[in-house]
Order: sequence, then structure tokens, then C-alpha cells
Amino acid sequence: MLVNLFERIQSFLQRLKIYTTIPLTTEMMELLGKIMAQVLSILALSTREMKEWRISELVDLVYPFLR
Repeated sequence: MLVNLFERIQSFLQRLKIYTTIPLTTEMMELLGKIMAQVLSILALSTREMKEWRISELVDLVYPFLR
């Protein structure tokens, strides 16, 4: 699931390179700004999930009887 999400983000960022080479309307700049905010939010959430997963894995290793 995360791999698919990161592939989609990569695809968007590749298209973003193209968008930076052409003049953008105000509306398009606002839309790209909103999309970039969402991308940053997704990266923050996925980072948090990965950290929690690692902590959970560590707890399972140290305290296997808790599960």
C-alpha cells in the first residue's frame, strides 16, 4: 500500500517538473500548492506510521508475551 502511494507521489513530482517549465495561471499555482501540501501531509503520516510500526516490532521482540 505504501509503495503504491509513493509511486503515485513520484509520478506527480515528475509531472511537477514539467509544470515548472511553463507559465502557470494563478488557479494552477493555487492547485499545485494545495497538492504539495497534501503530499507533505501524506509523507508526514507515512513517516509516523513507519516509526510506530518499528516501535511495535521492538515491543514484540522485547515483550513477546504481551501479544
